[in-house]
Amino acid sequence: MKQEERRQHTIGLLLDSTKALIREKGCHSVTMKDIMEKSGMSKGAIFHYVKSKDEIFAWVLQERLDETNEQFMSVVEQGEKTFDGPMQKIIDRLPVLEDVQSVTNKVLIYLLGKEDEPIVAEVLNQYYERSVHLSKQWILTGQRHGVISESIDADKTAEMFVLLSLGLRVRSSIPLASVSFNNQDYSSFMVNILNPNR
Repeated sequence: MKQEERRQHTIGLLLDSTKALIREKGCHSVTMKDIMEKSGMSKGAIFHYVKSKDEIFAWVLQERLDETNEQFMSVVEQGEKTFDGPMQKIIDRLPVLEDVQSVTNKVLIYLLGKEDEPIVAEVLNQYYERSVHLSKQWILTGQRHGVISESIDADKTAEMFVLLSLGLRVRSSIPLASVSFNNQDYSSFMVNILNPNR
């Protein structure tokens, strides 16, 4: 196995082990010892990649973004210049925003509670910036292909979409929250802004 393959395998093992532990115990209860035992990796092997569980938690957030981006770009790269195909890949991922059991939502809420720690603050900032960046790239891709109007301000629209998605994620952690705007409303809202003539 080549070094990069070994690295990807190790990161995948750490991610899978950590996500399983979060499902079982919740973010607060997971320890590095738990991750070592679940992954079968030594402390030294894990610390070769990360310094804390919070860094692994950050990977969980990034993984979700990367998966959505890969699915979106896969449809775009098929060459058909339509709005519906790529947009559907984003819409398909929206229900998780409201899923109280979502590992990504649990990690985000956990990290938001530790935002005063410099490492966590940096992780949250990177996650937010990457979310906005990818959202903007999706809009710009649509504009390049002529399926999203050039009059759409990609910066502001991308940030607004990220803010709404973060709001839905946070709301998912509020027990008994009354809901009148859900992920279907959010997907309709995005479509109406990006492609109002649909």
